[in-house]
Amino acid sequence: MSFVKSIMFLLCLLALCGCEPPGTTANTDDSKLQIIATTGMIADALEEIVGDQAEVTALMGPGVDPHLYKATQGDLKRLTDADAVFYNGLYLEGKMGEVLEKLARLKPVVAVADQLPEARLINSTDYASAHDPHVWFDVSLWSEAAGIIGAEMGRIDPPHAKLYQANAKAYQEKLSELHLWVAAEIRKIPETQRVLITAHDAFEYFGQAYDIEVRGLQGISTVSEFGLRDVSELVDFITGRGIKAVFVESSVPEKSLQAVVEGVKQRGHTTKIGGTLYSDAMGAEGTAAGTYPGMVQANVRTIVEALR
Repeated sequence: MSFVKSIMFLLCLLALCGCEPPGTTANTDDSKLQIIATTGMIADALEEIVGDQAEVTALMGPGVDPHLYKATQGDLKRLTDADAVFYNGLYLEGKMGEVLEKLARLKPVVAVADQLPEARLINSTDYASAHDPHVWFDVSLWSEAAGIIGAEMGRIDPPHAKLYQANAKAYQEKLSELHLWVAAEIRKIPETQRVLITAHDAFEYFGQAYDIEVRGLQGISTVSEFGLRDVSELVDFITGRGIKAVFVESSVPEKSLQAVVEGVKQRGHTTKIGGTLYSDAMGAEGTAAGTYPGMVQANVRTIVEALR
């Protein structure tokens, strides 16, 4: 389905769904609220915060790249049927953001990262006047996002506002401990080897929060393509610094970094694929990396093991 047709389909659904004003929910009986989240990270925070008061569904599952994601007809139906929708914002979801802006005429639609303090956001290297959307890699910043989600759920469902606030606070306390753990683990890597090289530039918040240099073959968005010059420059950097390992991502094809590893080998040096990191998507449901804290822990353990 083309993007233009997706917009038209959504508008038709909006017309059929009536004229309920934004800020109210479609829930008129005792059934649970139906909440849609675009990414697994947002869905995980929502599940912690809403408890048994709502059912949360993530549109984008494990291994899905949100930069390239295209909404299906089924997605559009789920979005229009939901009582509320939460998405990352800061252009993470690409053109799908326009669909979500249209949907906001009908119901609560929350761009979580758009509400974070601008002073804590990193400027985009790909697009002028835009910010890096990968805010969840700084656990302390994602804790602020959890607070935003809790407050928004209180506005969406006022009778349970105190519950959402309490659950959000409890979740933030867990994230505070996780933030300290990540910082301590990264310090185990010798400073000369504290360099994180990945397929695309998704880890700037991680690098800034935990004092580790980061490099990506592609830009902030995987929409941007890399060329021979990008590969050559990264090979020069790795050989010059003697970097032990580079990391592939679960939502980005591995072949991009394989070219870098091969280029380093041709220079007479050795670097290895240090493992797979979860970048724009979490792990499979039911696994340790299928939750936000578990994903963060899995990433950190992979990084430390390969670089220390």
